[in-house]
Amino acid sequence: MDRDQRVTGAVVGSAVGDALGAPFEFSRERTFSTRFPEPDPDREMCGGGSWDPGEATDDTQMAVHLAESLLERDGMDLPDIFARFQRWATDDPMDIGLQTESVLTNGHPWDRAAAVHFQTNHLAAGNGSLMRATTSAVYFARAGQQITMDAARRIAALTHGDPAAWEGTAIFHELVRIALDGGDPITALPDILPLVDPDQRQRYAVVLAPDWHPDRATEFNGAVWPCLGSAVWALRTTFSFEDALRSAVDLGGDTDTVAAVTGGLAGAVYGMDAIPVSWMRPLHVLLPGSGGRELDLADLAGLAARLDGTSRSRLDHHVGGLE
Repeated sequence: MDRDQRVTGAVVGSAVGDALGAPFEFSRERTFSTRFPEPDPDREMCGGGSWDPGEATDDTQMAVHLAESLLERDGMDLPDIFARFQRWATDDPMDIGLQTESVLTNGHPWDRAAAVHFQTNHLAAGNGSLMRATTSAVYFARAGQQITMDAARRIAALTHGDPAAWEGTAIFHELVRIALDGGDPITALPDILPLVDPDQRQRYAVVLAPDWHPDRATEFNGAVWPCLGSAVWALRTTFSFEDALRSAVDLGGDTDTVAAVTGGLAGAVYGMDAIPVSWMRPLHVLLPGSGGRELDLADLAGLAARLDGTSRSRLDHHVGGLE
Protein backbone atom coordinates (compact mmCIF):
# COMPACT_ATOMS: atom_id res chain seq x y z
CA MET A 1 0.00 0.00 0.00
CA ASP A 2 1.30 3.45 -0.89
CA ARG A 3 2.12 5.87 1.91
CA ASP A 4 -0.32 8.45 0.55
CA GLN A 5 -3.14 5.92 1.04
CA ARG A 6 -2.18 5.65 4.70
CA VAL A 7 -1.70 9.39 5.18
CA THR A 8 -5.07 10.29 3.71
CA GLY A 9 -6.65 7.35 5.50
CA ALA A 10 -5.39 8.64 8.84
CA VAL A 11 -6.67 12.21 8.49
CA VAL A 12 -9.96 11.32 6.79
CA GLY A 13 -10.39 8.27 9.02
CA SER A 14 -10.13 10.36 12.17
CA ALA A 15 -12.76 12.80 10.87
CA VAL A 16 -15.02 9.92 9.83
CA GLY A 17 -14.74 8.39 13.29
CA ASP A 18 -15.53 11.73 14.87
CA ALA A 19 -18.67 12.19 12.74
CA LEU A 20 -19.76 8.56 13.15
CA GLY A 21 -19.47 8.72 16.93
CA ALA A 22 -20.89 12.21 17.47
CA PRO A 23 -24.60 11.27 17.64
CA PHE A 24 -23.83 8.58 20.25
CA GLU A 25 -21.79 10.70 22.65
CA PHE A 26 -22.50 9.86 26.32
CA SER A 27 -24.63 6.90 25.28
CA ARG A 28 -24.61 3.55 27.02
CA GLU A 29 -22.45 0.68 25.84
CA ARG A 30 -23.87 -1.16 22.79
CA THR A 31 -26.23 1.65 21.83
CA PHE A 32 -24.73 1.70 18.33
CA SER A 33 -25.10 -2.05 17.76
CA THR A 34 -28.63 -1.99 19.15
CA ARG A 35 -29.56 0.59 16.54
CA PHE A 36 -27.59 -1.17 13.79
CA PRO A 37 -27.56 -4.89 14.66
CA GLU A 38 -26.09 -5.67 11.24
CA PRO A 39 -23.42 -3.59 9.44
CA ASP A 40 -25.16 -0.96 7.33
CA PRO A 41 -22.69 1.62 5.96
CA ASP A 42 -25.45 3.38 4.03
CA ARG A 43 -27.34 4.27 7.23
CA GLU A 44 -24.74 4.30 10.02
CA MET A 45 -23.48 7.83 9.33
CA CYS A 46 -26.80 8.92 10.69
CA GLY A 47 -26.36 12.21 12.49
CA GLY A 48 -28.49 13.03 15.48
CA GLY A 49 -28.85 15.44 18.34
CA SER A 50 -27.18 18.66 17.20
CA TRP A 51 -25.15 16.96 14.45
CA ASP A 52 -26.02 16.53 10.79
CA PRO A 53 -25.03 13.26 9.09
CA GLY A 54 -21.31 13.38 8.41
CA GLU A 55 -20.69 16.49 10.51
CA ALA A 56 -17.44 16.40 12.47
CA THR A 57 -17.11 17.94 15.92
CA ASP A 58 -14.55 19.93 17.89
CA ASP A 59 -12.11 17.01 17.58
CA THR A 60 -11.67 17.57 13.86
CA GLN A 61 -12.09 21.33 14.06
CA MET A 62 -9.09 21.61 16.36
CA ALA A 63 -7.14 19.11 14.26
CA VAL A 64 -7.67 21.30 11.20
CA HIS A 65 -6.60 24.49 12.98
CA LEU A 66 -3.50 22.67 14.24
CA ALA A 67 -2.71 21.40 10.75
CA GLU A 68 -3.11 24.79 9.14
CA SER A 69 -0.77 26.37 11.67
CA LEU A 70 1.90 23.74 11.02
CA LEU A 71 1.62 24.27 7.28
CA GLU A 72 1.35 28.04 7.21
CA ARG A 73 4.07 28.61 9.82
CA ASP A 74 6.27 25.90 8.27
CA GLY A 75 6.62 24.06 11.55
CA MET A 76 5.62 24.17 15.19
CA ASP A 77 4.85 27.74 16.24
CA LEU A 78 3.28 27.19 19.65
CA PRO A 79 2.02 30.76 20.19
CA ASP A 80 0.36 30.63 16.76
CA ILE A 81 -1.31 27.30 17.47
CA PHE A 82 -2.61 28.61 20.78
CA ALA A 83 -3.92 31.80 19.15
CA ARG A 84 -5.79 29.79 16.54
CA PHE A 85 -7.30 27.62 19.25
CA GLN A 86 -8.35 30.77 21.12
CA ARG A 87 -10.07 32.24 18.05
CA TRP A 88 -11.88 28.96 17.59
CA ALA A 89 -12.94 28.76 21.25
CA THR A 90 -14.39 32.29 21.22
CA ASP A 91 -16.29 31.81 17.96
CA ASP A 92 -19.09 29.78 19.53
CA PRO A 93 -18.17 26.20 18.53
CA MET A 94 -21.11 23.86 19.00
CA ASP A 95 -19.00 21.56 21.19
CA ILE A 96 -15.94 22.31 23.32
CA GLY A 97 -14.46 20.45 26.26
CA LEU A 98 -14.78 22.18 29.63
CA GLN A 99 -11.07 21.92 30.35
CA THR A 100 -10.04 23.13 26.91
CA GLU A 101 -12.46 26.04 27.10
CA SER A 102 -11.17 27.05 30.53
CA VAL A 103 -7.54 27.05 29.39
CA LEU A 104 -8.22 28.95 26.18
CA THR A 105 -10.30 31.64 27.87
CA ASN A 106 -8.60 32.11 31.27
CA GLY A 107 -6.60 35.11 30.09
CA HIS A 108 -3.15 33.68 30.71
CA PRO A 109 -0.51 33.59 27.95
CA TRP A 110 0.07 30.55 25.78
CA ASP A 111 2.95 29.23 27.87
CA ARG A 112 1.12 29.56 31.20
CA ALA A 113 -2.57 28.99 30.60
CA ALA A 114 -2.60 25.18 30.87
CA ALA A 115 -0.18 25.12 33.80
CA VAL A 116 -2.28 27.61 35.75
CA HIS A 117 -5.40 25.55 35.09
CA PHE A 118 -3.66 22.37 36.30
CA GLN A 119 -2.31 24.05 39.43
CA THR A 120 -5.79 25.30 40.26
CA ASN A 121 -7.91 22.27 39.35
CA HIS A 122 -5.46 19.35 39.63
CA LEU A 123 -7.51 17.63 36.92
CA ALA A 124 -6.15 18.05 33.41
CA ALA A 125 -5.83 14.57 31.89
CA GLY A 126 -8.80 14.76 29.55
CA ASN A 127 -8.51 13.37 26.03
CA GLY A 128 -8.70 16.79 24.35
CA SER A 129 -5.04 16.82 23.32
CA LEU A 130 -5.38 13.31 21.90
CA MET A 131 -8.54 13.89 19.88
CA ARG A 132 -6.89 16.49 17.61
CA ALA A 133 -3.51 14.79 17.20
CA THR A 134 -3.81 12.87 13.93
CA THR A 135 -2.88 15.86 11.78
CA SER A 136 0.21 16.68 13.83
CA ALA A 137 1.18 13.00 13.90
CA VAL A 138 1.14 12.95 10.10
CA TYR A 139 3.09 16.21 9.85
CA PHE A 140 5.94 15.10 12.11
CA ALA A 141 6.05 11.42 11.15
CA ARG A 142 8.82 11.75 8.58
CA ALA A 143 11.06 13.41 11.19
CA GLY A 144 11.41 10.19 13.17
CA GLN A 145 10.52 8.87 16.59
CA GLN A 146 12.12 11.40 18.93
CA ILE A 147 10.92 14.50 17.12
CA THR A 148 7.37 13.22 16.60
CA MET A 149 6.95 12.24 20.25
CA ASP A 150 8.48 15.48 21.54
CA ALA A 151 6.23 17.52 19.25
CA ALA A 152 3.19 15.68 20.60
CA ARG A 153 4.12 16.52 24.17
CA ARG A 154 4.73 20.19 23.46
CA ILE A 155 1.49 20.67 21.53
CA ALA A 156 -0.53 18.75 24.13
CA ALA A 157 0.89 20.98 26.87
CA LEU A 158 -0.73 24.05 25.28
CA THR A 159 -4.11 23.00 26.67
CA HIS A 160 -3.41 20.15 29.08
CA GLY A 161 -1.17 20.67 32.10
CA ASP A 162 -1.15 17.05 33.23
CA PRO A 163 1.83 15.04 31.94
CA ALA A 164 -0.51 12.08 31.46
CA ALA A 165 -2.02 13.93 28.49
CA TRP A 166 1.42 14.68 27.06
CA GLU A 167 2.50 11.05 27.22
CA GLY A 168 -0.73 9.64 25.78
CA THR A 169 -0.50 12.01 22.84
CA ALA A 170 3.16 11.11 22.33
CA ILE A 171 2.30 7.40 22.22
CA PHE A 172 -0.42 8.09 19.66
CA HIS A 173 1.98 10.13 17.48
CA GLU A 174 4.44 7.24 17.48
CA LEU A 175 1.76 4.64 16.69
CA VAL A 176 0.65 6.68 13.69
CA ARG A 177 4.26 7.16 12.56
CA ILE A 178 4.88 3.44 12.62
CA ALA A 179 1.67 2.71 10.71
CA LEU A 180 2.45 5.31 8.04
CA ASP A 181 5.80 3.61 7.50
CA GLY A 182 3.95 0.33 6.90
CA GLY A 183 4.68 -1.16 10.32
CA ASP A 184 2.34 -2.77 12.82
CA PRO A 185 1.60 -0.30 15.63
CA ILE A 186 0.22 -3.04 17.89
CA THR A 187 3.36 -5.17 17.88
CA ALA A 188 5.44 -1.99 18.39
CA LEU A 189 3.81 -1.19 21.74
CA PRO A 190 6.40 -3.01 23.91
CA ASP A 191 9.11 -0.88 22.30
CA ILE A 192 7.17 2.36 22.77
CA LEU A 193 6.32 2.00 26.46
CA PRO A 194 9.94 2.40 27.66
CA LEU A 195 9.94 5.81 25.94
CA VAL A 196 7.08 7.02 28.16
CA ASP A 197 7.83 9.12 31.23
CA PRO A 198 8.34 6.69 34.15
CA ASP A 199 5.72 8.48 36.25
CA GLN A 200 3.09 7.76 33.57
CA ARG A 201 4.32 4.46 32.18
CA GLN A 202 2.39 2.05 34.37
CA ARG A 203 -1.06 3.47 33.64
CA TYR A 204 -0.36 3.16 29.91
CA ALA A 205 1.15 -0.29 30.29
CA VAL A 206 -2.15 -1.39 31.83
CA VAL A 207 -4.52 -0.01 29.17
CA LEU A 208 -2.27 -1.00 26.25
CA ALA A 209 -1.74 -4.58 27.43
CA PRO A 210 -2.93 -7.36 25.10
CA ASP A 211 -5.46 -8.66 27.62
CA TRP A 212 -6.97 -5.29 28.59
CA HIS A 213 -10.62 -4.60 27.76
CA PRO A 214 -12.40 -1.24 28.07
CA ASP A 215 -14.78 -2.85 30.56
CA ARG A 216 -11.83 -2.90 32.97
CA ALA A 217 -11.24 0.85 32.79
CA THR A 218 -11.26 2.57 36.17
CA GLU A 219 -11.94 6.01 34.66
CA PHE A 220 -14.40 7.35 32.09
CA ASN A 221 -13.05 7.17 28.53
CA GLY A 222 -13.02 10.96 28.45
CA ALA A 223 -9.68 10.61 30.25
CA VAL A 224 -6.66 10.30 28.01
CA TRP A 225 -5.34 6.83 28.96
CA PRO A 226 -8.62 4.85 28.76
CA CYS A 227 -9.43 6.71 25.55
CA LEU A 228 -6.14 5.67 23.95
CA GLY A 229 -6.46 2.18 25.42
CA SER A 230 -9.95 1.82 23.96
CA ALA A 231 -8.76 2.90 20.51
CA VAL A 232 -5.87 0.44 20.59
CA TRP A 233 -8.22 -2.30 21.82
CA ALA A 234 -10.62 -1.60 18.93
CA LEU A 235 -7.77 -1.85 16.43
CA ARG A 236 -6.25 -4.94 18.06
CA THR A 237 -9.46 -6.96 18.24
CA THR A 238 -10.84 -6.32 14.72
CA PHE A 239 -9.66 -6.88 11.17
CA SER A 240 -10.99 -3.91 9.18
CA PHE A 241 -11.41 -0.16 9.40
CA GLU A 242 -15.20 -0.54 9.55
CA ASP A 243 -15.22 -3.03 12.40
CA ALA A 244 -12.67 -1.06 14.42
CA LEU A 245 -14.86 2.05 14.20
CA ARG A 246 -18.04 0.16 15.03
CA SER A 247 -16.37 -1.38 18.08
CA ALA A 248 -15.14 2.04 19.22
CA VAL A 249 -18.54 3.72 18.96
CA ASP A 250 -20.25 0.77 20.59
CA LEU A 251 -18.25 1.34 23.78
CA GLY A 252 -20.43 4.33 24.59
CA GLY A 253 -19.24 7.30 26.60
CA ASP A 254 -17.06 9.79 24.73
CA THR A 255 -17.82 8.11 21.44
CA ASP A 256 -16.77 10.85 19.05
CA THR A 257 -13.27 11.12 20.50
CA VAL A 258 -12.68 7.40 21.00
CA ALA A 259 -13.79 6.87 17.39
CA ALA A 260 -11.69 9.80 16.12
CA VAL A 261 -8.58 8.34 17.74
CA THR A 262 -9.46 4.87 16.49
CA GLY A 263 -10.11 6.25 13.01
CA GLY A 264 -6.74 7.95 12.89
CA LEU A 265 -4.96 4.72 13.79
CA ALA A 266 -7.11 2.42 11.67
CA GLY A 267 -6.92 4.78 8.70
CA ALA A 268 -3.13 4.76 8.89
CA VAL A 269 -3.15 0.95 9.02
CA TYR A 270 -5.80 0.13 6.40
CA GLY A 271 -5.64 3.20 4.12
CA MET A 272 -8.30 5.45 2.69
CA ASP A 273 -9.67 2.82 0.31
CA ALA A 274 -10.79 0.80 3.34
CA ILE A 275 -13.15 3.54 4.55
CA PRO A 276 -16.73 3.06 3.30
CA VAL A 277 -17.61 5.58 0.61
CA SER A 278 -21.01 6.12 2.22
CA TRP A 279 -19.27 7.19 5.45
CA MET A 280 -16.98 9.61 3.60
CA ARG A 281 -19.35 11.22 1.12
CA PRO A 282 -21.35 13.36 3.63
CA LEU A 283 -18.26 14.29 5.66
CA HIS A 284 -17.98 18.00 6.43
CA VAL A 285 -16.36 20.23 9.04
CA LEU A 286 -17.78 23.60 10.03
CA LEU A 287 -14.77 25.61 11.18
CA PRO A 288 -15.35 28.28 13.83
CA GLY A 289 -12.50 30.73 14.09
CA SER A 290 -11.93 30.80 10.35
CA GLY A 291 -14.47 33.24 8.98
CA GLY A 292 -17.23 30.69 8.47
CA ARG A 293 -15.35 28.19 6.32
CA GLU A 294 -16.62 24.66 5.82
CA LEU A 295 -14.39 21.79 4.72
CA ASP A 296 -15.50 18.70 2.83
CA LEU A 297 -13.88 15.37 2.02
CA ALA A 298 -11.67 16.76 -0.73
CA ASP A 299 -10.48 19.55 1.57
CA LEU A 300 -9.52 17.07 4.28
CA ALA A 301 -7.77 14.81 1.80
CA GLY A 302 -5.89 17.80 0.40
CA LEU A 303 -4.89 18.83 3.91
CA ALA A 304 -3.53 15.34 4.55
CA ALA A 305 -1.52 15.46 1.34
CA ARG A 306 0.07 18.78 2.26
CA LEU A 307 0.90 17.57 5.74
CA ASP A 308 2.91 14.72 4.26
CA GLY A 309 4.00 16.43 1.04
CA THR A 310 2.03 14.00 -1.13
CA SER A 311 1.58 15.03 -4.76
CA ARG A 312 -1.82 16.28 -5.88
CA SER A 313 -1.96 13.85 -8.80
CA ARG A 314 -1.70 10.84 -6.48
CA LEU A 315 -4.26 12.35 -4.13
CA ASP A 316 -6.80 12.80 -6.95
CA HIS A 317 -6.60 9.08 -7.65
CA HIS A 318 -7.96 8.32 -4.17
CA VAL A 319 -10.72 10.92 -3.84
CA GLY A 320 -11.93 11.07 -7.43
CA GLY A 321 -15.59 10.17 -7.83
CA LEU A 322 -16.48 10.67 -4.17
CA GLU A 323 -17.37 14.35 -4.36
